[in-house]
Amino acid sequence: MSKLQNLQRQPDRITGILGTAIVLALLYFGRDVLIPITLAIILSLLITPFIHRLRQIGIGPTVSVCVAVVMLALALGAVGLAIGSQVVRIGASLPQYADTIRSKVAVLDQLTLGKLGELNGEAGRWIEHLSDRQRGASPDAAAPGSSKSPIAVEIHEPPQQPLQLLTRIVSSVWPPLEMAGIVFVVLIFVLLEHEALRDRFIRLAGGNDLRATTVAVNDAGERLSRFFVSQFAVNIGVGVLVWLGLSILGLSQALLWGAMAAILRFIPYVGVWIAAFCATLLAAAISPGWSLAVMTLILFLVIEVVFAQVVEPKLYGHTTGLSPLSVVIAAIFWSWIWGPVGLVLSTPLTLCLVVAGRYFRTLNMFEILLGEIPALTLPQNFYQRALSGDTQEIIASARRILKRKSFAAYCDSVLVPALHLARADLDADAISKGEQLKVASAIAAVIEALGENPKWWRQYTRVSMLDDINIGHQLRRRREAVIGSTQGSFDVPAGTVVLGIGAGSLGDELAAEILVRILRKQGVDGRHLTLDELLREAPPPGANPEIVSAFCLVSLEPIKEQAQIESALAHLTTRLPHVKQLVLLIANPFEPPQLQDNEIEGAHHVTHSFEEAVQDCLGTLQAGDKN
Repeated sequence: MSKLQNLQRQPDRITGILGTAIVLALLYFGRDVLIPITLAIILSLLITPFIHRLRQIGIGPTVSVCVAVVMLALALGAVGLAIGSQVVRIGASLPQYADTIRSKVAVLDQLTLGKLGELNGEAGRWIEHLSDRQRGASPDAAAPGSSKSPIAVEIHEPPQQPLQLLTRIVSSVWPPLEMAGIVFVVLIFVLLEHEALRDRFIRLAGGNDLRATTVAVNDAGERLSRFFVSQFAVNIGVGVLVWLGLSILGLSQALLWGAMAAILRFIPYVGVWIAAFCATLLAAAISPGWSLAVMTLILFLVIEVVFAQVVEPKLYGHTTGLSPLSVVIAAIFWSWIWGPVGLVLSTPLTLCLVVAGRYFRTLNMFEILLGEIPALTLPQNFYQRALSGDTQEIIASARRILKRKSFAAYCDSVLVPALHLARADLDADAISKGEQLKVASAIAAVIEALGENPKWWRQYTRVSMLDDINIGHQLRRRREAVIGSTQGSFDVPAGTVVLGIGAGSLGDELAAEILVRILRKQGVDGRHLTLDELLREAPPPGANPEIVSAFCLVSLEPIKEQAQIESALAHLTTRLPHVKQLVLLIANPFEPPQLQDNEIEGAHHVTHSFEEAVQDCLGTLQAGDKN
């Protein structure tokens, strides 16, 4: 059967591989067409909020689009002219600092390549000396006076005519102007046809479910637009502060480096440091000392740290929603496909794919592979690490969760669902004996490491289950080895002890032990007993039933164990008639609940989580203190 399924899946795999290859080929060979369209769409997301503001004050759709595009063109033109003029000034002023540059280069050469050159020269002399001793002097060596000195020949190009010079200037300027013109033309039509394009995309993506697709498209567009506007504002802020800071320091062409910092910051991780390196290099070249270069680098460092750690988290969170590795991989991929433009657009394009994968099932793999959301849920992560035997990693993750949650909440949200995942595999006979022992050992170690008040001198010790997979029994026995077989003294005030009792299965005994450890962590005298110990064995010498305030009967499979729970409650009521009877039903979170609270006969109160059970136990003890 499995071979037949593999044969059926092979065409799908081949189709997927061919589809991926076709998409990559289209992206690479169609970059001249796709780059302007992509730039226009991203710019439309950037200026859409401004167009909405113009529409709100009564300007028509066509006029608002024209006003926004003209203002954008003027702003980009002003930035381009400012950068160009600054570059021309740098080229004109560099000869003034020729002596400073030569001295700095000489110092750097002496500190780096000069040392290496001295070493190479000494090694070369030794090698030459040894080779001369081996072969002796060459008899065919030419006489010193027989060599002829070479004649230097220089080739000069004829001076260029004005028309040739103009042609070269136009040929160098025309490609970026052509690209900008195409981008703005496409941008105008994208903005004018915004509603129509959205309707067409909704019809193409999910016409059968119009409401869900509309919500997804609107939410994705708002998220992307908000992110682009926030990132643009942050980068502008960085550029302005760099400009002002470098102007105060006295570095020439400070406006250029501010603009470069704002533009290059769109390149993830390394963009702003490219601008910092270039500015620092110029500062070192024009200043006789090194103080200006050091202050320039410190300025970039301070500004970037403040914006990355303080400003950006307040605007759009600590991250873009992309994992750090995916940002790096996306930068490499898009720069390979589309060159420098792809490097600048790598983060926006990848973010668009992740947002699309959040709402459209066919693109869900992009959210899983590139997004920051964990690929596995916390219970799945726990179970997977337990199968791998990574107990230390589970404990480290649990301690991070316990910084904001209680141990009871951790057990409810992580440990119990992981137990049900393991039980499902066990029922399906999909887990081997060795894997069962690994999972049991990991669960026992986590409970023992976290289910008690931590002491700084106590280190984690591995719990070996050997062939006994009764985790609750193992944990109880280890706890009794420390505090005694009765789990505490019988010489305690009446109504201060709470009993945790498993309904019968091995999972129930584990859940009862977890409940007792949670209660003891809360300062409650909780003790773990089995039904056999309560119903069939005589009480230990000196035991007084009056010390018990309540018992909690715990079941991990309430549907299967309903009759057993009711029978146990009836017997326990006869044995402990004055005790409050609590029932903790921990149903499988991956299945719909099928048992109602009122279907359990004989229970005073039914709870469905460790947190609720602990609150009930604490409430019972407080009521007993008042009485």
